Amino acid sequence: MNLYEIPVTDISGQEKNLSDYKGKVLLIVNVASQCGFTPQYEGLQKLYDEKRAEGFEILGFPCNQFGEQEKGSESEIENFCKVNFGVTFPLFAKIDVNGTNENPLFKVLKSEAPGFLGTKKIKWNFTKFLVDRNGKVIGRFSSSTKPEKLKEKIEKLLAGGGSR
Repeated sequence: MNLYEIPVTDISGQEKNLSDYKGKVLLIVNVASQCGFTPQYEGLQKLYDEKRAEGFEILGFPCNQFGEQEKGSESEIENFCKVNFGVTFPLFAKIDVNGTNENPLFKVLKSEAPGFLGTKKIKWNFTKFLVDRNGKVIGRFSSSTKPEKLKEKIEKLLAGGGSR
């Protein structure tokens, strides 16, 4: 399935299509408000502020599958992110990233960029997928990978550089 054909629901309940982001470099992240990695929102927002004008987007997908660290409603999640971290990048409705109800987007991301030793399952919140301007998944990065560590790869993709 083409990444841009996948329907998604934004945090306010509006149906969207990823084709809205065609031609942009994307960082797609499963996020949570009560996780040890939650402070990464700050680094994500900083990257977004620095690179958005160049064609970069971060798409945040809240997920409650790991330690029930995203219990809130969509409006509570949105408010938490804005108040605590000044998040302005797009957030989407809460989803499952693994299992029988996994979101189709994450099914595609995981198949195109398997994790350590080829595993497809996402292990925790703040797993990041980097996608080039053509919708090709370039890489998968673990929860412990800080957003600023991806800056060079993002800049290379924004400049039209190689995939990796």
